[in-house]
Amino acid sequence: MRLIVVVTALLVGSATMSLRQQSLENSSIRQYNGSTIELMAQVVTDPTKSARKVYGSTFSPQNYTFLARAIHIEGSLGIFDLRIPVRIITQDSHSYSLLPGQTFSARARIIRSDEARVAVLALLQGDISIITPASRWSKGLGSIRTGLRNISGTGDAGALIPGMVLGDTSKQSAQFKESMKRSGLTHLVAVSGANFAIVSGFVLWLMQFLVRKLRFRLGITALILLAFIALVRPSPSVLRAAAMASVLLLAQGTGRARDSLPALGFAIGAVVIADPWQSRDAGFGLSVLATGGLLLFAPKIISYLSRFVPKVFAEALAPSIAATLFCSPILVALSGYISPISVIANLLAAPVVAPITILGFIAALLTPVAPFISHILIFIIRFPAGFIGLVAQRASHFPVLSLGVGMQGTFRILLIIAIALSMRLFLKPILRKVIAIFFILLLLATWVHRFPSGDWQVAQCDVGQGDSLVLNLGSHRAILIDVGPDSSAEDRCLRQLGIREISLIILTHFHADHVEGLEGALHGRNLQALWVSTNSEPQVESQHVYELVGKTPVTIVHQGMHTSIAGIMHISVLWPETSVRAFDTLPGDGSAINNSSIAILIETPDYSLFAAGDLEPPAQSQIAPSLHHVDIYKVSHHGSKYQDET
Repeated sequence: MRLIVVVTALLVGSATMSLRQQSLENSSIRQYNGSTIELMAQVVTDPTKSARKVYGSTFSPQNYTFLARAIHIEGSLGIFDLRIPVRIITQDSHSYSLLPGQTFSARARIIRSDEARVAVLALLQGDISIITPASRWSKGLGSIRTGLRNISGTGDAGALIPGMVLGDTSKQSAQFKESMKRSGLTHLVAVSGANFAIVSGFVLWLMQFLVRKLRFRLGITALILLAFIALVRPSPSVLRAAAMASVLLLAQGTGRARDSLPALGFAIGAVVIADPWQSRDAGFGLSVLATGGLLLFAPKIISYLSRFVPKVFAEALAPSIAATLFCSPILVALSGYISPISVIANLLAAPVVAPITILGFIAALLTPVAPFISHILIFIIRFPAGFIGLVAQRASHFPVLSLGVGMQGTFRILLIIAIALSMRLFLKPILRKVIAIFFILLLLATWVHRFPSGDWQVAQCDVGQGDSLVLNLGSHRAILIDVGPDSSAEDRCLRQLGIREISLIILTHFHADHVEGLEGALHGRNLQALWVSTNSEPQVESQHVYELVGKTPVTIVHQGMHTSIAGIMHISVLWPETSVRAFDTLPGDGSAINNSSIAILIETPDYSLFAAGDLEPPAQSQIAPSLHHVDIYKVSHHGSKYQDET
């Protein structure tokens, strides 16, 4: 019987995937690959802002992206009516206000997409024309989402509340998401199965005072859950969260945990049939494993821990341990590490998740009709939301166990789990303790000699297309020469290096690939001083820098200036001159700005270093006579072939 079930499931799954894949590959819109067409489509998901990318020294224009359903196309090959999912990318800022269900038209260039769930990628040209306005229902839901976003406030708390309550992550910075991820709290940045379970449990609790029969209470809760799905948007991640939450709701509401595993299997099958590409989605795998861990392993952990600690404490620890253990193979494959502190971080955050979710949900519903009450509720939950942000920030600075990404990391974590289980099953207690102590001592030894060790002197951060050099001053202090284009990468690098205070940041010039990572460098760190070039162009970047540093002392440096830091590091400014000099322009962008880069010579008892930002050969030749032997030479302009040979 089991074999029949397995074979049937495989046949249904493969048939569903094949049919969906064929419908995408044989769609009429794919004929227009590389061509421009007139496109009419219906919005499926809320538009989001794409992360801006660095091209040379500037950022790409702001793009907006969303899923849509193409319903009519006109091109050189004819006119076609269809119903096929497509990915939309546009620079029209008005598209950000589009709501699901609206129909629009635009000229679009069609190209193939690597996204499996869509037929093509449509790059819209020019502005879009709205054909069908949003329905009252859609406007109502949109006003609730917008209302909560507007009243949630600023900071980590203001970014977290819309995400936890309604799945709106538009206010969350890259640094905030990185902190939540590294601390093991990433499941809280948006609506998850836990949020659905909390809302459902709250509704069930209310219904017990109105409806006596459990089956009716469950039915009403299911209807409210459907409305909640519409409010938080029925995206693939939300649908899988709802499916997993339904399993937990069934287990908790009926008190029959033994029925929850078949329900989990049914939920997995239903989600995969509805959206076959979920089977290839890491998020879906994490949802399934986390739910399975809560159902299968959490009760055993509670039983085991209750022998050593109070049961209340065991019940608080068990869900985090079970979910972390079950999800670790996928988490390691994606991130390359596992964070032991995540169990403690989840334990600290767990008590405030339910109040934020329930009060935030009530506040969101009341924003259109009773905004005053909504403001009061948001004011209350900003404190626990801020607490979660603080926990994430502190926990993200703790060391992680690096295992490598992809299959390598997955194999290593599975090997660790297999060894632990084998010890538990086959070894005597005394031998288990001896081996456990040995591994703990081994981990401590590797931690003491980890990279980077405490005596490192100079580090080059991997920030992509850009510069970021870190000079160690000891006691978790450093000097930074440029901060790269990626705030998240900059913050991650400084965290790995253990930098908590920055004595000086030298921004050689204001091109985006040297300054846009400043927010990440300042995240959770104190800055004592900032040096900048005499050339403040481009103004948009320099103004952004000044806004970020606030009241931090800023010095415009020029040739001939000197300073000493910490009594061990002498810095001489070799360039720029007090006035901007005109040089020949080289291929690329911004020669005038590049040739205004700060060039410095740093001398310490242990090494000497020369760095000159993006100086080009004409300016390099001016300072070459004053430069002698150095131990470390940072090649200008990211190793450009245009260098002064002297």
